[in-house]
Amino acid sequence: MNRGSATLKAALYEAGDHEAPQLSMTVDQAGSSGDRLKITDPRGAALLDSPVDPSDPDIALEVMFAWLGGHEFLSGLAAAGHRLVHGGSRYREPQRITPEFLTEIEQLIPLDPDHMPAAIRGIKFIAKKFPELPQVACFDTAFHTSLPKVARMYALPGNLYDQGILRYGFHGLSYEYVMGELRELEGKIARGRVIIAHLGNGASMVAVKDGESIDTSMGFTPLEGLVMGTRSGDVDPGLLLYLLEQKKMSAKEMSTMLNKESGLLGVSETSGDMRNLLDKMQQDSRAGEAVELFCYRAKKYIGAYAAVLGGLDVLVFAGGIGERAPVVRKGICDGLDFLGVRLDAPSNEANAALISSPASGVKVRVIKTNEDLMIVRHVLSKLGWTNS
Repeated sequence: MNRGSATLKAALYEAGDHEAPQLSMTVDQAGSSGDRLKITDPRGAALLDSPVDPSDPDIALEVMFAWLGGHEFLSGLAAAGHRLVHGGSRYREPQRITPEFLTEIEQLIPLDPDHMPAAIRGIKFIAKKFPELPQVACFDTAFHTSLPKVARMYALPGNLYDQGILRYGFHGLSYEYVMGELRELEGKIARGRVIIAHLGNGASMVAVKDGESIDTSMGFTPLEGLVMGTRSGDVDPGLLLYLLEQKKMSAKEMSTMLNKESGLLGVSETSGDMRNLLDKMQQDSRAGEAVELFCYRAKKYIGAYAAVLGGLDVLVFAGGIGERAPVVRKGICDGLDFLGVRLDAPSNEANAALISSPASGVKVRVIKTNEDLMIVRHVLSKLGWTNS
């Protein structure tokens, strides 16, 4: 289960042969009357397409589990795995969920009020419906626990760092999966200097050396860093103080603006969906500016992380935009010849697995990420059902 602030994504896997989902379940819980729960089979064929009441945060789960039970998918239910965006500074690996764990993890809600409450509600929902079912929490922050202190620190009074005001990093389940795939594809080179760009509605980047995260663009919250669908990414904190003091914005209004009304949506003033912006950027200058800023900010981070790594061996694009937007990948990589990055235009246009040219000094790859499968693997490992 992967429950976001306005979405629910879930999948059912067979524990014995866990590489492919048996069912996929999604629901948009954006608060409109059009919220729908969709369940599909492995080929993408719709098995259920049902409206759900957005006013009840658990109704989608009720409908989903009623359908699963009615179609005999629950009799052999072995475990549930959950993506938790935040693990704080304590949780460095997946955890078996207990009442004590839930009490502790609820203390992290102020660090991520957009995602954590919904995820915790999902855990409690399943615990009530299946009291004996093992549940495992998998953390998006865990991959970044290897960050050196210098990459964790903000230049703020030291006592705040001691209180947990530091850079945590996110998208860790995606990065962990991509690194596993990269090791299969490239072997020894994957232990070198790697930058992964996870580009989707939420977007971030990580610098990996010797297989470990050494810097990442998201920080104390998922708001820091790259331009995203509706999130601003990096902003001068003095600007925020100005808006608070001079424009009399409230903290809640500020949060809504930065998280829901900025990014691609804010710049374009029409859409936070990269596909829509790419379709109309030739006719709509604001759409073009949003795409350009997205690419520009990502290019800057690649340059910064190449400096942190002392060079670059592999650049990987992942996430919905990273995997399926050739124009964006080209916009990011243009001008990076000085790092040895050269794309092969036909391969890039085709969304091929390897998109760098033979003359490129840096391997540039497109790897389809799979956070769900990473969660499944962690659940099996944590419960002792696999040797991996």
